[in-house]
Amino acid sequence: MPQFDKLLLATRNADKAIPICFVNSAELPSVLDTLPPARRKWIKVQGFTGASLQTVILPEDDGTIASVLVGAGDDPAGLDPFAIGALSSQLPAGSYVLDNCPAEARLVALGWLLDAYRFDRYRSVTAPGAALVCPQGVNRTEILRIAGAVKLTRDLINTPTSDMGPAELEKAARDLAKANKASVRVTSGKTLEKDFPMIHAVGRASSSPPRLIDISWGPARAKKVTLVGKGVCFDTGGLDIKPSAGMLLMKKDMGGAANVLGLASMIMSARLRVRLRVLIPAVENSISANAFRPSDVLRSRQGLTVEIGNTDAEGRLVLADALALADAEKPDLIIDMATLTGAARAALGPDLPPFYCDDDELASAIEKHAAAEADPLWRLPFWDGYESMLDSKVADINNVGGGGFAGSITAGLFLRRFVSKASNYVHFDIYGWTPTAKPGKTHGGEAQGIRALYALLCQRYAR
Repeated sequence: MPQFDKLLLATRNADKAIPICFVNSAELPSVLDTLPPARRKWIKVQGFTGASLQTVILPEDDGTIASVLVGAGDDPAGLDPFAIGALSSQLPAGSYVLDNCPAEARLVALGWLLDAYRFDRYRSVTAPGAALVCPQGVNRTEILRIAGAVKLTRDLINTPTSDMGPAELEKAARDLAKANKASVRVTSGKTLEKDFPMIHAVGRASSSPPRLIDISWGPARAKKVTLVGKGVCFDTGGLDIKPSAGMLLMKKDMGGAANVLGLASMIMSARLRVRLRVLIPAVENSISANAFRPSDVLRSRQGLTVEIGNTDAEGRLVLADALALADAEKPDLIIDMATLTGAARAALGPDLPPFYCDDDELASAIEKHAAAEADPLWRLPFWDGYESMLDSKVADINNVGGGGFAGSITAGLFLRRFVSKASNYVHFDIYGWTPTAKPGKTHGGEAQGIRALYALLCQRYAR
């Protein structure tokens, strides 16, 4: 895996870099008129017409690269900056500089790095060697910070449970905390069973004991921002066992934890003016003689009793206990992120995570930053009319909605029951995975929503 700082060079290196020039279809004839006959012929032989993102490399007489032409099509303003950034994986090794780029240079630079990501823990891979000179006016440090956070998130999700169980997830959290001089407290064993009974119940069947990871950072008097991430390191479905096909991607069921750690890394590195808390219930939903069962009734940390309608709806159980702890501090903002429901994927697919928020102003701000950062999100409602779907005849609430409808919404409503004191609460039902590679998104684990949230938090809490 190449180091990102070697793929995004300081601006001072521009003079020695190969220019990437953008040409739209209409202006191509006039551009050709300015070139030597040999280059004009080369462009025509290559069939270059200036079509959107069509690329041709122009050689010098000695065989080195003189420049790269990229087609801007008929609508240069509509070019996807991440698609331009994907040139990092397409161009030969060397240093390149953007010339007359019609897309937002900041996102092109970020896309350049994100497309160059490779997961190489278990095998050697050919890493891209094309470096981009950081465009004028773009904050290189900030781009490297964001790309590094996405890399952290992807690496955590891509690592299989054999090397990323609850203990290893704790170590990753401790490493991040140590790098940023944050404090860490971990609750496990009998204390976890007493104080966080649903986290304990979900994880007790695993040979890797469950735990609650609690990171704190920042001035005590600053506004409190708490991130809660689902850390189910593998989900068999419990006694309501998943089919084998349903388990193939369950190493990613700790994607919520991975994403909040990525977001936390940006917040701490940028030293935002917040009192940050990160809560990760880290468990493995396994099967053994002491696994929790369908129809069990669990008492939550908050005191609500929960009837287990399905042991495969375990993520909301561990999140509920963590949310109750987060809420007790009355923070300014609670954000939870979880790979929670298949219903969200059925509704919006893998690339568009839904989020839930009762505050219209906050929701609008999240949507605004999602659009600006090319980090797509879609608001769905905490629809009060579906609260009754969670009714139980023997407990305060059931962990699954009846009737099989609105699965993502009812999961969000379940979680909202455990938040009452925080000023604002936002729930994200993410997928955390890219099934088919796209520009800036390699196949595998994915950061979703955290770039938009970081932009929001920067706006609200910048020093």
